[in-house]
Amino acid sequence: MVHDSPERPTPAAKTDLKAASKPDAKPRRGSKSDLPQDNLTKDDLTLDTSDVDPETSAAEEEDDARLPEASEDAAEAVAEGTLSVGHAAIENAVRLAPTSPGVYRMLNAADDVLYVGKAKNVKKRLSSYARANAPLPARILRMIAATTHVEIVSTMTETEALLLEANLIKQLRPRFNVQLRDDKSFPYILISGDHWAPQILKHRGAQSRPGRYFGPFANAGAVNRTITALQRAFLIRSCTDGFFESRTRPCLLYQIKRCAGPCTREIDFPGYSELVREATEFLSGRSHAVKELLAAEMEKASGELEFETAALYRDRLAALSAIQSQQGINPRTVEEADVFAIHQEGGYSCVEVFFFRTGQNWGNRAYFPKAEKSFTPEEVLSSFLAQFYDDKPPPKLILLSHEIEESALLADALSVKAGSKVEVSVPKRGEKKELIGHALTNAREALGRKLADTATQSRLLEGMVTTLGLPHTLRRIEVYDNSHIQGTNAVGAMIVAGPDGFMKNQYRKFNIKSEGLTPGDDYGMMREVLERRFKRLLKPPEGEAAKVDDKADDDSFPQWPDLVIIDGGRGQLNAVREIFANLGLTGVSLMAVAKGPDRDAGRETLFMPDREAIKLEPRDPVLYFIQRLRDEAHRFVIGSHRKLRKKDIREAGLQEIPGIGPSRKRALLHHFGTLKEIERASIADLGKVPGVSAESARKIFEFFHAQPG
Repeated sequence: MVHDSPERPTPAAKTDLKAASKPDAKPRRGSKSDLPQDNLTKDDLTLDTSDVDPETSAAEEEDDARLPEASEDAAEAVAEGTLSVGHAAIENAVRLAPTSPGVYRMLNAADDVLYVGKAKNVKKRLSSYARANAPLPARILRMIAATTHVEIVSTMTETEALLLEANLIKQLRPRFNVQLRDDKSFPYILISGDHWAPQILKHRGAQSRPGRYFGPFANAGAVNRTITALQRAFLIRSCTDGFFESRTRPCLLYQIKRCAGPCTREIDFPGYSELVREATEFLSGRSHAVKELLAAEMEKASGELEFETAALYRDRLAALSAIQSQQGINPRTVEEADVFAIHQEGGYSCVEVFFFRTGQNWGNRAYFPKAEKSFTPEEVLSSFLAQFYDDKPPPKLILLSHEIEESALLADALSVKAGSKVEVSVPKRGEKKELIGHALTNAREALGRKLADTATQSRLLEGMVTTLGLPHTLRRIEVYDNSHIQGTNAVGAMIVAGPDGFMKNQYRKFNIKSEGLTPGDDYGMMREVLERRFKRLLKPPEGEAAKVDDKADDDSFPQWPDLVIIDGGRGQLNAVREIFANLGLTGVSLMAVAKGPDRDAGRETLFMPDREAIKLEPRDPVLYFIQRLRDEAHRFVIGSHRKLRKKDIREAGLQEIPGIGPSRKRALLHHFGTLKEIERASIADLGKVPGVSAESARKIFEFFHAQPG
């Protein structure tokens, strides 16, 4: 879908509904997964290790959504007395309920929202729950039994009720609703419109910058590959405006033929504008016309014996072909559509989404919504769709694998949101049916992989409990590490792992703030990090519900760790024991991981309180798992340190480098243009700057590339 900036205004009704969606209760937990547990083997080492560089935003994470924990048994018994209390509470609400459209929320005694529903006639809908002898599913009976009061919000139309319901479910995550999880923002390609030489770049978030937006793409990787190929095909710049304005000679991208060099006028304004127009045409779906034009230009140049120009057009055509080949299946008759297919297995659901824009496949993504086993595929898909488009522009066509009950209402609501007609359909034949079949295959395979990975991770955690003799099962593991250079830019970090692998939305970094610390005091830095982490759990900010003995939090994942791992030896372990004793912490297992001789992986020593040191066999799966935890913490803290250090360097300029005064600073900036280019330069390149000696070049290089400790 193509968007012109500024972003299309949201309908007034939607704005009003947002104001009515203030959350007033914390979400409920699910129950623990009941996946099979087998003996560990060497092949069970499949912990998710995809990178999360602290220099990129959390939105850049492209790892798969984690599998929701298994829902409660639908056959769970309901106490008759409790059920009568719930019926009485709903009957009280029925007496005051309107007969107009609206949204109702069922709450328990702790004011937790149990369920959010919508209705064309709220009074009539609530009455169906109040009938004592009505044949209702066990899931609904459990919900009624837990209900103590009901809150109602009236809306003007049923369409507004649908939009408000989706918004409230996403915010409140009620226990008895289908919950869309891991709903990351989608990236777009932006061709800017606020400069005479437009820039092509990846964009997330509000579309407020002037220009043309093309998307959504399924992930950042698909956008990056497409932008790289588009640069080869259309030679549009990707540099920032500041970098562009400071150039006195073309950069490397010009040399490797990925930019036309408008910064130094290697191409004139009309020529560059034509390149931008061609790129816009291609992304708008007129790729065939663009390729025909380039082919004609190539033939013309070849006929005039301008073989270098002909070769340039040939390379551009090859780049365009590469874009389309990377997009896999490309429909012939579908120009703009989202394809949704759902597959259920083992009590879990997977919704696979494919994005087609301008007749091209712009990627797919798998979602694993949280829903009780009693929900049918149609019910899960219906609730998923309303939440999915709560903060995204819908396309002209939405294709579904299953017929949902309120498809007409959903189409009307999305049409209001989009400001144009949106069609929701279940294809029965032809190419659209083939697209659904392809999406169903991907949904089935994605759920199979996720179930296998989750079972493997559970076996690793069970193996860790057995091997280390831990007193309890492991649902949350926290690993801590520090990083600094001679005490400067000190930072601590915590990574978290659980039954679904690395929980990257739980990662935290801690900028060391203590002024009295001796530079390089690792014990002091660890003390500050752990005190800040656990004091917050012991005494949560006002309004938070965390307690010392409450191991549950939002989304069924505990806030309190079962095991804390420290990178270090017996000394670090004893220091952490002292910290925990001062805080009065009990019930959390501790372990320190010391590197082997010569930092040799596979020869680590494990230290635990009041026990002899433990050495595992080099090929032990549990040891490999511990190494991965330790290495992930190290990677994350090093990235956090480098990000902090680069920020300080850019804020301070070059004055922090020993021996670099104003004259050399001006010479360096004049030669390289920006501080970032100076940072990238080799020692040889730095030595070419007038006034910079070989020794100064070495100092500058080492300043930017020193390894943190």
